[in-house]
Amino acid sequence: MRGYVSINQDIKLFIHQIIAFSTIIKSVGIYIMTIQEAKQIRIADYLQSLGHTPVKRQGNSLWYKSPLREEAEASFKVNIELNQWCDFGIGKGGNIIALASELYRSDNVPYLLECIAKQTSYLHTAIYAPFSFGRQSVSEPMYRHLQVMELSSPALLSYLQERGINTELAKRKCRELRFENKGRPYFAIGFPNMAGGYEVRNRYFKGCVAPKDITHIRQQGEPRNVCYLFEGFMDYLSFLTIRVKNNPQYPRLNTQDYVILNSVSNLAKAEGILATYSRIGCFLDNDKAGRTAVEHLQAMFGERISDKSIYYSEYKDLNDYLCGKLLSQSAEPMKQERQVQSARRMMQPPKRRGLKM
Repeated sequence: MRGYVSINQDIKLFIHQIIAFSTIIKSVGIYIMTIQEAKQIRIADYLQSLGHTPVKRQGNSLWYKSPLREEAEASFKVNIELNQWCDFGIGKGGNIIALASELYRSDNVPYLLECIAKQTSYLHTAIYAPFSFGRQSVSEPMYRHLQVMELSSPALLSYLQERGINTELAKRKCRELRFENKGRPYFAIGFPNMAGGYEVRNRYFKGCVAPKDITHIRQQGEPRNVCYLFEGFMDYLSFLTIRVKNNPQYPRLNTQDYVILNSVSNLAKAEGILATYSRIGCFLDNDKAGRTAVEHLQAMFGERISDKSIYYSEYKDLNDYLCGKLLSQSAEPMKQERQVQSARRMMQPPKRRGLKM
């Protein structure tokens, strides 16, 4: 009876979240942000959506530890009256588009507007609620009364299965987060980062419990000299799933360490860690941000970098590859049998290509 009650509660929460986020889902696919609309977004809100919270306030200025680099003392200032930022450590500043340019290492304005729109699609709807920080208003994350527990919700496990993820692997790597927003209950998958925060994901939204940071997974025993780099934790779980499908008896999950950026904008935070490895495999997205990140790492680390995205070049990312979701929307999804065979070739490429994993 207790099990039935628990599942029934999950179903009620699940239905509530369908209703709460249905308008968001409909708007994300068709919304095109203009420069003027982007400039109307408060930089403090944008940083909050990325998982960065102010360390202190002085007058109209909010001070942060820089989202662009590692630092011990806060030297990144946001003027909430002018809606401008300045990073005194690198001598740069400007509006929200200038900030996105630094975060995503691009000067392509349409691409930057797309990144801002994706990150803030729910910023002014259900995800954030205003609160007073002195006289001015900034934003507070929705995660009130946060509870962290074992991942067991049938709705969340069903969502992972829809994404092709091995749920037993996910249970070991992720947690279940339960929280309230405006008195209403929500639940989501939580993936921990190095700073004690969580990447938050369910079928209807993704966010972050601050502080935002990368995730570094180091294997026990002798230090590894190989590290695999992923943009998000769904790609990381996809990789593990593919390896287990290919060779259940010896999937080689522990032969290398892993770094998950939890946003390509966190690349600078990973550079020091990646520098300690002799070989780095990059499983990043097949988009401008992913390509730019790989080029940056190649310039920094040279031949130590191996771009693994060539093995799923017809897909946006590794999870789309796992699910058979081609970049071309007209293509039919791959059959599971062909998908696993192709995955085996990707994870165990021919020696002549020089990219053995």
